Amino acid sequence: MDTHNIDAKAFQKLFLAGANRINEQKEYINELNVFPVPDGDTGTNMSLTILSAAKEVEKISEPTISSLCKAISGGSLRGARGNSGVILSQLFRGFTKAVSKADSLGKEEIAAGFARAVETAYKAVMKPKEGTILTVAKGMAEKAEELSESDLSLIAYCEAIVSCGYEVLARTPDMLPVLKEAGVVDSGGQGLMEVLQGVLDALTGKVTDVVIPEGPAVAVPVTPAKSGDYVPPADIKFGYCTEFIIMLEHPLSSEEEQELKEYFLGMGDSLVLVADDEICKVHVHTNHPGQAFEKALTYGPLSNMKVDNMRLEHEEKLIKDAEKVAARQREEEELARQEAKKQPPKKMGFIAVSIGEGLSEIFKDLGVDYLIEGGQTMNPSTEDMLEAIDHVNAENIFILPNNKNIILAAEQAAKLTAEKRIIVLPTKTIPQGISAMVGYMPELDVEENIDSMEECYQNIMSGQVTYAVRDTTINGRTIRNGDIMGINDEGIQAVGSDVEQTTLDLISKMVDADSELISLYYGETVTKEQAAALTAKVEGRFPDVEVETNFGGQPIYYYMVSVE
Repeated sequence: MDTHNIDAKAFQKLFLAGANRINEQKEYINELNVFPVPDGDTGTNMSLTILSAAKEVEKISEPTISSLCKAISGGSLRGARGNSGVILSQLFRGFTKAVSKADSLGKEEIAAGFARAVETAYKAVMKPKEGTILTVAKGMAEKAEELSESDLSLIAYCEAIVSCGYEVLARTPDMLPVLKEAGVVDSGGQGLMEVLQGVLDALTGKVTDVVIPEGPAVAVPVTPAKSGDYVPPADIKFGYCTEFIIMLEHPLSSEEEQELKEYFLGMGDSLVLVADDEICKVHVHTNHPGQAFEKALTYGPLSNMKVDNMRLEHEEKLIKDAEKVAARQREEEELARQEAKKQPPKKMGFIAVSIGEGLSEIFKDLGVDYLIEGGQTMNPSTEDMLEAIDHVNAENIFILPNNKNIILAAEQAAKLTAEKRIIVLPTKTIPQGISAMVGYMPELDVEENIDSMEECYQNIMSGQVTYAVRDTTINGRTIRNGDIMGINDEGIQAVGSDVEQTTLDLISKMVDADSELISLYYGETVTKEQAAALTAKVEGRFPDVEVETNFGGQPIYYYMVSVE
């Protein structure tokens, strides 16, 4: 390793080592989450985000700093999941923008990269909070700048930056009281340090063999709100599912992007095409994959090329696993979508994140066009959002994230969409999303509906009942692994050993003299009889408040509750 500069080959290895390290440590990072709930965790989100970029980086046989920067920025941008993943992708995006024109990386380039990374990440967060991954990154950026003109060797320089990062991370509990009470450091900051520790270990020779896990990062299913009929193999008009990424030689103009879309639609269907300044991802069903590759090559080199014979795949899957018949249902739905796109777009469309069969049916009944399966057990990525946006033929599309850890990914997708107006209503819970849809009025215009929907979801209190996955202390309350917890918008309100009693205790903290309606959504592990028994007790305790109970089918949460 050059003691003064990092060349492209070394940069490639260092990035892959960082990705491998956080993937190995993701469960440890997950354990640092302050709230002991079994949700979409920081380590998982950050790992999936960086692995999305690592897959592209790994495939570059003759790397340059520029080509690696495009792969890192584009791959992490589209694979970003959860707030921590989005912030990590913005750190990468800023760093790579600062160094992409360099031939190698020395202290000056690294310092510039850290500075641009922090600037980009802070801009991506509406209300930056100190004591988080942002603080850790900022501390290292300041150290990198301070030592950039020192006589330290490159390795010593990098060791000093990483050491500073650990020092700032150790101070995060002093900046956020909730971290100190739980006895943990910030999980996002820890995730960032795992990445950089992996980089440093490879730089110093401590790690020599880097193996990225096989297989793509886990994708969150994106499904239409209305299902179609099964399509037999003989009815598949275009037999080859063709996917690839164009490493753009220059950003696509709106005219070039439209021309490219029209070309692919002229030779197939089921087109998904998303582009930013550096990459263009294409998915198309066609009978001539070679022609698709040739056309794409006129815009830049290709990576992640993949062709599947859908007819053969279909027959084999039907024999092996009846569940996979659903894959062909999606092909029919995709065909129907293309037909629908030939029609003039409607004024307003809706995308919602949902996590249970019953909740999904409620969203469909309220007029949601497309559902993204995800939420607590798996946060959808920016690319999942972009695919959903492409499926909705509307001029204005409302996105309901229904989870605070999905809002940034939705907002990032909105920034990457030019042809449609995307309105992200920052709903943090499923009940808020349902309430927002109740507030939609077809006769109103877009701006009036924004006001109406915001007013509706902001006027409810939300709660969830789940179980603790580890021992901890929060707000002076001791919680044991396996305890039942009632959590509302203000935090943990009830802890017990019985689901029904804990739910009653939670609702009691949420209802006041002005409350008019309590809505209960029971999860996949709760029986109809158990829900009915709870409903009767709620009605008995609050006789002046209407109680409405629905099957939600959600995992993890025994009950979701809203009070308005």
